[in-house]
Amino acid sequence: MDIQTIQKSAVEQIFFPHDTIRKEQEILMQDIQRCLHEKKTLIAHAPTGLGKTAAALGPSLKYALDNNKTIFFLTSRHTQHIIALDTLKKIHEKYTLEFTVGDIIGKKWMCALPAVEQLYSNEFSEFCKKMKEDNKCENYANTRKNMNLTVEAKNVLHQISSSIHDTESLIKISKNNTLCPYEIAVEVSKNARVIIADYYYLFNPAISEMFLKKIGKELEDCIIIVDEAHNLPDRLRDFATERLSGLIVKNAIKEAKKFDYDETLLYLSGINEVIMKFMQKMQNTTHEKEAIIKKHEFINEISKIKDYDLLIKDLEFISESIKETQKRSFIGSVARFLQAWKGNDDGFTRILKTEYGKEGMYYLLTYKCLDPSVISSPVINNAHAAILMSGTLTPTEMYRDLLGVKSDCLEKEYKSGFSLLNRLDMIVPMTTTKFSERSDTQYKEIGEHCVKMADAIPGNVIIFFPSYSILQQVHKFFAHKTIKTVFQEQPGLSKEGKQMLLDKFKSYKEIGAVMMAVASGSFGEGIDLPGDLLKGVVVVGLPLQQPDMETKELIKYFDMKYNQGWNYGYVYPAFQKCLQNAGRCIRTEKDKGVIIFLDKRYVLPMYYHCFPEDLEIEVTRDYLPEIKEFFGF
Repeated sequence: MDIQTIQKSAVEQIFFPHDTIRKEQEILMQDIQRCLHEKKTLIAHAPTGLGKTAAALGPSLKYALDNNKTIFFLTSRHTQHIIALDTLKKIHEKYTLEFTVGDIIGKKWMCALPAVEQLYSNEFSEFCKKMKEDNKCENYANTRKNMNLTVEAKNVLHQISSSIHDTESLIKISKNNTLCPYEIAVEVSKNARVIIADYYYLFNPAISEMFLKKIGKELEDCIIIVDEAHNLPDRLRDFATERLSGLIVKNAIKEAKKFDYDETLLYLSGINEVIMKFMQKMQNTTHEKEAIIKKHEFINEISKIKDYDLLIKDLEFISESIKETQKRSFIGSVARFLQAWKGNDDGFTRILKTEYGKEGMYYLLTYKCLDPSVISSPVINNAHAAILMSGTLTPTEMYRDLLGVKSDCLEKEYKSGFSLLNRLDMIVPMTTTKFSERSDTQYKEIGEHCVKMADAIPGNVIIFFPSYSILQQVHKFFAHKTIKTVFQEQPGLSKEGKQMLLDKFKSYKEIGAVMMAVASGSFGEGIDLPGDLLKGVVVVGLPLQQPDMETKELIKYFDMKYNQGWNYGYVYPAFQKCLQNAGRCIRTEKDKGVIIFLDKRYVLPMYYHCFPEDLEIEVTRDYLPEIKEFFGF
């Protein structure tokens, strides 16, 4: 099919859930159709309000049904699971189609057994396997017998086959019938035309191969839709990273003592001493809190305790024995890290650093992935087609490089689906959080501008700061001067604490309050405050921290591979946080709000060109009249 035919039939030959299609949405769908037919990847910067989910699922579902393909809609947010499911339900009803949808989350979070959420993912995997092998899991035994489905499981699958179910309802139905929710979700996914899941179901090598085999799908027959794709590089790097902390080793030592494994105790104490020597050397020679540790240096020192590979085997054996008694083993965590340490050098680094926790100072040794394309490239490029989309996927060429997408991919920036009359975007080039210019005088000036801005905006305002330290410094000059109630984000907020603080903030929508938050904190991304819940966002400064060892290694690696070290490793990731912060303000087409970037560096070419093309942003120092005119004062 040629491009002209595809574009002409873009609207006619898709399953679109709504009555009307926006112009920019139609362009996006045409591009998606093109990539589906040409077996290519689309990297789409598609701002909030464009209707990305419907635009992606409509043409993809039509193509999948016509060509016997499976769609993986991958997202890390629970709210996006719901939106995707609702979209598919509307398509199902509007076109009276027959297709199955699988909705699946992490196996651990679907488990019906108590207290398993406290286990690390790899620990849960081993625990689950052991429970099944020993026939101790009643839910699994009721679901499968000799790998085949039981009559009870078949009955439940028949009952739910006529409608689309989300994970919560599958878990509830399975628990009510004493069945394994994960196994039921897997069975649904076998016949599913669309599978909604977390990134790791396709991008975590330890999971994807097994999962695809279990559901009988081939990667080349899959259409991958990655939602919030700006998060994918960091998530992939995290998948491929292994960590060993002093607390883990300490708990492993306690474990060896508890079960009277004297020889293992000596090994673990020796490992601890080796790492402590590296840490002392680092502090004595460089006076730094972190350093690169060479692969062979660490292996050579550990081998003085016992042959490196034999030590791993011994620790693995002991951990399996311990798991006969308890669900988790810290000794197993040590063995897993030692094994990972032997991994590739290209695209990875090894860092030792000191950190501080509740129990004081401890070390953290990390085998850190720098290059996410190691994982993503074979997945994206071997799938039938891929759609990578986000409201902050700029510059698109960076994501093409970082994810290792073929050069013949389609990169596109789309216009916002919201009226620009409903938003006022401003750069106020006064003050800065630049490290060399930080002072009480600077913090006072930032505080005074924030007071004027927050008090001029009717309703709730969030002010984002580069760090908790700067937030607290500005708070001294801000909180007692503003006419509004002030809420302050605290580090280490629990999920419940975050929701409680957010609910209190929302309750002030009529009279207005201010939330002082941190760019990379709990409120910087992933919260929706539509309508009158948020009327303004002020992004103070740029979250450019002093580069740590990992950042320096990223800069060096991306410089070597792409000649873009400073941008890919430092500037662009920080700027993405600013755009994500700004995106909290306008969430629906009816929202109206002000977004202010407060720092004189925003007008410098190296930062100014990072703003998306669809953003009509003005530079002004006289911001109060602009705000008042915008809100009709």
